[in-house]
Amino acid sequence: MSPYSLAIRREAVRKTLQRGRGRTIAQMADELNVPYHSLRQWLKDFRMSDPTVPQPTEQRATEYSAEQRLQAVLDTHAMTPEARSAWCREHGLFEHQLTQWKAQLLPPADPVGNAGEVRRLKEEVKQLERKLTRKDKALAEAAALLVLQKKYQALWEGEDK
Repeated sequence: MSPYSLAIRREAVRKTLQRGRGRTIAQMADELNVPYHSLRQWLKDFRMSDPTVPQPTEQRATEYSAEQRLQAVLDTHAMTPEARSAWCREHGLFEHQLTQWKAQLLPPADPVGNAGEVRRLKEEVKQLERKLTRKDKALAEAAALLVLQKKYQALWEGEDK
């Protein structure tokens, strides 16, 4: 008797059959946290039980058209995170895909509105760089004086004896 319920095995088989072209069964087994050989056996059992069962026809996220992506973003825009997660599970998507699609569909933020702020920050950066350069030079000078002082003391200590 398998420690996995029939529902878990069916779901694992469904997800494995819907995996992307570049994903192996071993990767799916790792992702689903099941042993590789168990997943292979479940797939074999599934194919043996009914070889006429067609492959799942759910659309992959990479196959969504621009209109479908826009509709998905619009449908999930006002949802709570829990509702969005449920919607994604129902449609076979991941939340990060929705976020990525939203970023692709929306134009980048217009920095023109913040031109004054950007200019002020650039000037502040220049001032800080000048200050840092001045302090670096002062530190180098202090280190050189310290080395000279030690050499001077070492030179005169030898003559006192």
